[in-house]
Amino acid sequence: ETALNHVTSSGLAGNGFGATREMSLRKLIWVVTRIHIQVQRYSSWGDVVEIDTWVDASGKNAMRRDWIIRDYRTQDIITRATSTWVIMNRETRRLSKIPEQVRQEVLPFYLNTFAIDKEKTDVGKIDKLTDQTAGRIRSGLAPRWSDMDANQHVNNVKYIGWILESVPIHVLEDYNMTSMTLEYRRECRQSNLLESLTSTTASVTEDSNNNNKNKNSHNHNHNSSNNRKADLEYTHLLRMQADKAEIIRARSEWQSKDEH
Repeated sequence: ETALNHVTSSGLAGNGFGATREMSLRKLIWVVTRIHIQVQRYSSWGDVVEIDTWVDASGKNAMRRDWIIRDYRTQDIITRATSTWVIMNRETRRLSKIPEQVRQEVLPFYLNTFAIDKEKTDVGKIDKLTDQTAGRIRSGLAPRWSDMDANQHVNNVKYIGWILESVPIHVLEDYNMTSMTLEYRRECRQSNLLESLTSTTASVTEDSNNNNKNKNSHNHNHNSSNNRKADLEYTHLLRMQADKAEIIRARSEWQSKDEH
């Protein structure tokens, strides 16, 4: 919602869902390919939050959108998130390079700042689960009409609920999810039946991306969920039930509620 408000308030909105004018002329839309979220703490009923969002370039043919969510009263940061978006032709469903005209539209709004420090962002490869490697499989998940977005695809937030369907109930009851990375692989429509697979990850290291264990270790901000050692880490897969085609890979980290 904040992303759409940003596009509209910037005067860029075309006739598509978040598309700019030049994108609308070319029948192009934005699609999200990856989201990484870090939760410092969860809001309670009655809390008021404020959300900052901005965009920047991500390589040659993608755009990065970041968010910071704060408690409005205390101004404490409660959630940080970053995401990667690419352009798709809404009729052919093929990915497209960013046309130069579109690049010139969005360029004035790029901010070279990061919600999550680059070395603390989960950029690691998410392994593909199979029948053999999954600890739990939940089948028969059916998208409803209310799960669809304006493009008649499953809203990207709905996937999280289906992912949690295969997480053990005691984890949902006794742990808080502190971090999640979602990697979107293909579209899903209402007619598709889905399967949710989850497997515990054997080793949990202090840095989720596992790339720079010792780099800047003395600078770690211990308020960042991604720098505390997680109690549990899971790998997830959502796939089509019929042909087993991947829809989304994901990774999650959890901490015991007793520690909060």
